[in-house]
Amino acid sequence: MSTRRGRSAEGQSRRRFLAQATALGAAPLLGTTHTVRAEPPPEVDKIRLPHTGAICLAPQYVAEALLRLEGFRAVEYVDVPYTGGSALTTGRADLSMDYVPSLVWSLDAAAKIVALAPVHSGCFALIGNQRITAVRELKGHKVAISGFGQGDYIFLASMVAYVGMDPQRDIEWVETGSIAGNAQAFEGGKADAFLGFPPQPQKLRERKLGRVIVDGTHDRPWSQYTCCVIAGTTDFVGRNPIATRRAIRAFLKAADLCAKDPEQAARTLVNKGFEPRYDVVLKVLGEVPYQTWRDANPEDALRFYALRLHEVGLIKTSPAKLITQGTDWRIFDELKREMKA
Repeated sequence: MSTRRGRSAEGQSRRRFLAQATALGAAPLLGTTHTVRAEPPPEVDKIRLPHTGAICLAPQYVAEALLRLEGFRAVEYVDVPYTGGSALTTGRADLSMDYVPSLVWSLDAAAKIVALAPVHSGCFALIGNQRITAVRELKGHKVAISGFGQGDYIFLASMVAYVGMDPQRDIEWVETGSIAGNAQAFEGGKADAFLGFPPQPQKLRERKLGRVIVDGTHDRPWSQYTCCVIAGTTDFVGRNPIATRRAIRAFLKAADLCAKDPEQAARTLVNKGFEPRYDVVLKVLGEVPYQTWRDANPEDALRFYALRLHEVGLIKTSPAKLITQGTDWRIFDELKREMKA
């Protein structure tokens, strides 16, 4: 009797999650359910993901229902400020989307993490005042960063290095302590530029504040490279290969949802409290190219950013060594074939 009730509850639970996924518009994207059923269940039924507030990481948040369909009974979002992958390096999360320059920095510091799959290119924008019209014109000016070694600083350092400047000597960095503080410093006139992540550029544009110097979605070379990848701790990935595969698949399906049905994805983010304004989320989802994971070469992106940071001495490890030691694309290559449109 108890076994029957347990099976009934499990069936109801699965139907509930299928309904949630369908509400997200996921039904057309669940064409691999036969593969999911054929796979063994995940080694663990709980997964921890960071919540940083950056809406460009939407697939990470939209993936919750899909992760449950993959066999994770508990999906925990850990509130952390964006600090260049520290949720992984400090052991507070198992998997996370992260910016490639931040990942390069962490790998150079021998962090026990591994890059697993690309998600999308271009989401950031370098925003400056009316005196700044190009990256080279940042020389001698004040640029707001959350902190040295943080994701925004690493991203900016690689951009400055690309145009031949020395980020350690040519820029007057203004530390604010947070990504939100960067925008506040810029608006208050304490900084001439900062690197904005969604929804910051969208909200500033709405208020007609600042000018976009570099649009990561459209401006070369930045738009050519994956900016966000899925990474995990080496401990979680090594101990749980099936769970890792299932989680990556959920993330990639969520990226497809963001691209194909941004309205539903935006409502999900608002309903979950990740951003209060539906119109802002919809703008972000409409601008970020979430579909690019299918054609992306994440290794090229790691090499590009690693070369920039290595050239100016901000990292010591060679790009080739970082890629060899800190990446594993095997699951992604398999899933790309499995999920081929």
